[in-house]
Amino acid sequence: MVHLVEPRHPVSLAEYESVVPLSATVRNLRQEAESRLPGLKGHRVFMVNSTSHGGGVAELLPPLLGLMRELGVDANWLVMETHDPAFFRLTKRLHNLIHGMGDPNLGRAEHDLYERVSAENAKKIEKFLSPGDVLVVHDPQPMGAGAQLRERLDIAAIWRCHIGLDRETPETRAAWGFLDGYAEAYDHAVFTAPEYIPTCLAGRASIIHPAIDPLSYKNRNLPVHELVGTLANAALIKPWGPVMTPPFAEPAERLQPDGSWAPATEPEDFGLLFRPIVTQVSRWDRLKGFVPLMAGFVALKQGLEARTDLGEQHRQMLQLVRLVLAGPDPASIDDDPEGKEVLAELCAAYGALPPQIQSDIAIVSLPMASTMNNALIVNALQRCSDVVVQNSLEEGFGLTVTEPMWKRAALMGSCAVGIRQQIRPGLDGLLVKNPEDASEIAETLDTLLRDRSKRDALGRSAQQRVYDQFLVFTQVQHWLELLTNTISARWPAG
Repeated sequence: MVHLVEPRHPVSLAEYESVVPLSATVRNLRQEAESRLPGLKGHRVFMVNSTSHGGGVAELLPPLLGLMRELGVDANWLVMETHDPAFFRLTKRLHNLIHGMGDPNLGRAEHDLYERVSAENAKKIEKFLSPGDVLVVHDPQPMGAGAQLRERLDIAAIWRCHIGLDRETPETRAAWGFLDGYAEAYDHAVFTAPEYIPTCLAGRASIIHPAIDPLSYKNRNLPVHELVGTLANAALIKPWGPVMTPPFAEPAERLQPDGSWAPATEPEDFGLLFRPIVTQVSRWDRLKGFVPLMAGFVALKQGLEARTDLGEQHRQMLQLVRLVLAGPDPASIDDDPEGKEVLAELCAAYGALPPQIQSDIAIVSLPMASTMNNALIVNALQRCSDVVVQNSLEEGFGLTVTEPMWKRAALMGSCAVGIRQQIRPGLDGLLVKNPEDASEIAETLDTLLRDRSKRDALGRSAQQRVYDQFLVFTQVQHWLELLTNTISARWPAG
């Protein structure tokens, strides 16, 4: 099925403009839109993806579409779904292959499945379209449907790919070979890095970085009482007294030593407000590097007693520091069938650790029933962390990096392309060369935990970098330019 989603975005341009650091940027966006709107007149925009919640695309679209609408663009959001779980297993496999991982043997059965579901969804999407519309298709799931529609309707079509790899492998060749025929139908494509553009789209692709909304629930400033209240309402801390707002309907749950799940304050408060905290928040995906990150943290802890190079404060920091590995309730992510399996692998690795190490690590499943509550939880977790990590083996871009950069957190990332586009090593954070090397991870964490002034300096620089490059206003400007250029090329006399 395909359904229209209302891109709920509660913040107006006037509200952004009232925030002093954002006012000049918003004025520039208004001027850009005024010059572009004549070229968009009479053309509707439909953006299509495969889920309305969970994951970066579902978070990107509401502010992007909401601001475009306020500027005068007829922008809409369609979500494509299927009741065939084999289709999402296939598209997850394509996702992994584009990242250079997985079985590259794609045969007739896979092509037939993809073609069949794409045709079903194309027929449903077509009901929403009229001649002159611009269809923007996000990632591989709806790509086939968009290609079929472009071939038979008087529309323009843009494919937005949020993933990629900076080198060619048998796996990437298999993925692009599978998708090549569909890519040919599109007027243009958009990637997050030049290294990701495959040969089949060379010469007709642009670069637009994903971006964050600085006033969203996930990124806006949280006063102390709101931060503490959010953690208490989510059962991430035990409150000492009354809280202004009621507990969330679904608490965050923490893996227990016996393998069960319970509110995250069990068996005791984890110390988010008092201890040094290292945090990674991501989808449960092997490419996110959860298991090697945990191994690096374990190596840091287990090597502590033998070290003779530590001052008193440094040693206390390492003794007290704890690790939070957080991700969404995997049952809530329809288009990611591997989530439960990956979480089970992480839980098994945790279960094999000594009890004293287990007590320093929290594996947390975040509730997804309320998008707002989930966003506030992530915001609060990042803000109460001394170090935020994104240890991805591969990363298309990584808004889970952009978000803590905006919050002036000290960042440790991998050298995956999407992360190194954002973090300049030594300026905005530190990068590990090998995200599967536990000793390198331990050493880098140690460097960050040793020096508070260094963490503060990295955080200040990181926030400025996001302001200059990765806020939603810059993204909207790029999309306005691309849409008007695509329309003028598709309908030269329009």
